[in-house]
This record gives sequence, structure tokens and C-alpha cells, in this order.
Amino acid sequence: MFWAWARVVGGVGLLATLLWQVGGGPFLAGVRLIDAPALAAALLIGVLTTVCAAWRWSLVAGGLGVRLPLTTAVAHCYRAVFLNATLPGGVLGDVHRAVRHGRDAGDVSRGIRAVVWERAAGQVVLVAVALVVLAAFPSPVQPYLPAAVALLVAAGLAAVLLARVLPRAGRSRWARGLRTAVADVRAGLLARRTWFGVLVASTVMVAGHLATFLVAARTAGSDAPLSRLLPLTLLALLAMGLPLNIAGFGPREGVAAWVFGAAGLTAAEGIATATVYGGLVLVASLPGAAVLLARRARTPAPGREAASGSGC
Repeated sequence: MFWAWARVVGGVGLLATLLWQVGGGPFLAGVRLIDAPALAAALLIGVLTTVCAAWRWSLVAGGLGVRLPLTTAVAHCYRAVFLNATLPGGVLGDVHRAVRHGRDAGDVSRGIRAVVWERAAGQVVLVAVALVVLAAFPSPVQPYLPAAVALLVAAGLAAVLLARVLPRAGRSRWARGLRTAVADVRAGLLARRTWFGVLVASTVMVAGHLATFLVAARTAGSDAPLSRLLPLTLLALLAMGLPLNIAGFGPREGVAAWVFGAAGLTAAEGIATATVYGGLVLVASLPGAAVLLARRARTPAPGREAASGSGC
């Protein structure tokens, strides 16, 4: 409960700081600049990224022994994207689909772990793409890239060493958790029938999110070359992984304001771009609202269910 409120307060505080520093003009400008071609592009890209997310989830869930048809995964993913885009934290939709699928499959633990691992795989691919792009193109963080790579390598080695040092045998909580994690990674991510699909789906999703951000930048009026915009939008995309947002807004706008300003553009341009992106993502997630409404329409109200039962 504390962390949930801390995330909300953090998101509100960040937005308040941005409004205090630059005013509401860039946010309003971003909303006004959204046009039909940008919305159409976002909807099409959203279909591609959502299907890829569903495919990745279905592969990982299947590897963990939990059946998940692709059509069902697509519907759940659209609903999750919509909830993520409209509720604080940015992860409640994924929590919902994890628990819901686990209950439907009769194994809540595996359902939750499938979502955790497929999301983790996506973040790993995103970071890998970020390292390549940030090394290839100039950006405000390029001087710090060697240190960041060193930290990531050290963290990876520490995780491997920790996994080897911790006892895998025994009945302790640590031992059971380690055995489960190792088995999940091997079966859900690194198995021969899953790893390539997970890699392809994650890479296409990153490309789709970046394409949407670039559409947002052009819609917001940025005329900077793609080689200059790509690392900036990628940094803003990385910031979206922080669960300190209000309906998606917060760290994305803050990082966009910083990197655009540091790159010789303007903070207002970065905020406008991030705001347009948020609007495009929200519109692209609207099929998820339809999924929610359709499910509610199919679920009978308790009173109606009781009435129908008494009439039999």
C-alpha cells in the first residue's frame, strides 16, 4: 500500500515540477497538434506491437506449461495496454492480465511468473537496443555510456555468481525460489522453441514504440534529423519503465524535457513530443476499452443471475 501511494505521489510531484518549470503550454500544444494521420499511424503500429506482445506472452506461458491461445492473449494484452495507459503506475494492466490468466488456467503462480518473465525479456531487449543506438548516435548520455555498460556487466556477473553460490538444494525459501527461477528461464525464455520468437517479438515491439515516438516528434513540429531524434526518444522510452506515472505521464515527459534541452533543442519540444506520444498510445489502446466493455456485457449481474436461477 505504501509503495502504491509513493508511486502516485512521485508521479504527481514530477508533473507538478514540470508545470512549475515550463508551464502548461507544451502539454496543451502537444494535445492540440495531434492529427488524424498520426492517430492512424499509432493505431496501425499499436496492432503490430500488441500482437507481438501477445505472441511473446503466449510463448513464455507455453514454456512454463500454461496454455494461452494467441487470440486470448491479444485480447488480454489490449486490455492491459488500456489499463496501463489510464491508471496510475503504468503496470496495473499487466498485473490484471497475469492474475486473470493464472486463475483461468488454474495456476495463479505460473500465470504471474509468465507475465513477469516475458516483461523482463522485453526490458532486456530494450536495454540492449538502447546500448547499440546510444553508442552509434550522439546523445547527452554518451559520455556516461562506458560506465553504464560496466555497471550492467557487473550486475549480470553478480547475478550469475549469486545463483551459483546460493544453495539450490534444500527446502528454504531462497532455494525454492532459485530453483523455480532457473527452471522458468530455461523453459520459458531459453528453450529452443521459445527464445527466437521471444527475441523477434521483443525487437519488433521496441521498433514499434520507437516509430510511434518518432511520429510524435514530427507531429509536435520537430524537424531534427532522425539520427538526432532516435537516441532522445529512446531515452524517453526507457524512462517509461519507471512506475512513477499518472496515466502514463511523468518520467517520460521529465526525461524528454531534459534530453531534448541537453541536445540543443528545447525542453518544451521534448515535453510536447512526449505528450503527443502519450495521446497516440492512449488512442492506440482504445480496443482494450472495447474488450473491457464486451466482457462486462457478457458477465451477468449477480441479481440477474439469481433471477434466472430462480425461474428454472
